[in-house]
Amino acid sequence: MERKILLIGGGKSFMVTSIAKELKEEGFDVIQSSYDVTEIEHIENKPSVYLIYVDDIDEMMEFFVYLRDQAVESDLSVSLIGSHDEIEKICNTTTRDKIAAVFERPVNVKELAREMHRVVEKEEIRLQKKRILVVDDDGTMLRTIKSWLSEKYQVFMVNSGMAAITFLAKNQVDLILLDYEMPVTTGPQVLKMLRSEPSTSELPVMFLTVKSDKESVMQVIDLKPEKYLLKTMPPADLIANIDEFFEKQKIKKYN
Repeated sequence: MERKILLIGGGKSFMVTSIAKELKEEGFDVIQSSYDVTEIEHIENKPSVYLIYVDDIDEMMEFFVYLRDQAVESDLSVSLIGSHDEIEKICNTTTRDKIAAVFERPVNVKELAREMHRVVEKEEIRLQKKRILVVDDDGTMLRTIKSWLSEKYQVFMVNSGMAAITFLAKNQVDLILLDYEMPVTTGPQVLKMLRSEPSTSELPVMFLTVKSDKESVMQVIDLKPEKYLLKTMPPADLIANIDEFFEKQKIKKYN
């Protein structure tokens, strides 16, 4: 597997140049970018491993707000280079569990490159996991489901039906966990849209909802969801249902 890193920092910085050079000599494919969000957004096939050189943290706060949102939605691996205080400030802005490694300045570029091998290897293992998109307008529920599933699966989160459609236009997943009741575009409406498009018509979808009445269940039967699960079920039962689904898929594939 190609070992790609997105190195973000001032392009004219001597240290950033030295880090990029060392990483390339260690066999990494290094893509470089400034802190400009627009520039980063226009990079095609961005790797999921980000290495960020913190220069002027006050000027970078907009970037780190963007990074926080991206880390939650796209499940990134983020490593930081900076002072102790800078790293602490960033960890308080970005989700701490997304921070794969920290390097306090002054940094030894050879030691950094060796550690980034470990970071990328860990990310390669994670990327082999099945990809699940959770769609729910409740942020607390999104984070809860993600915490339950992240050990076994890659988990992506969006908070609306239309955000799910937008996400799926750019990303592939193996399973969708879809809330039933959402404002603007409901779960059933989202599933209808997915079934109407050739690229998403076969995507496996499970409803994960509080709606347990027979009428709600019957309204989506024709859309052929894989399962209709209740949010009130214990975490172990939810995981067991997902495990069972992927196990059955594996059996079908080899039969």
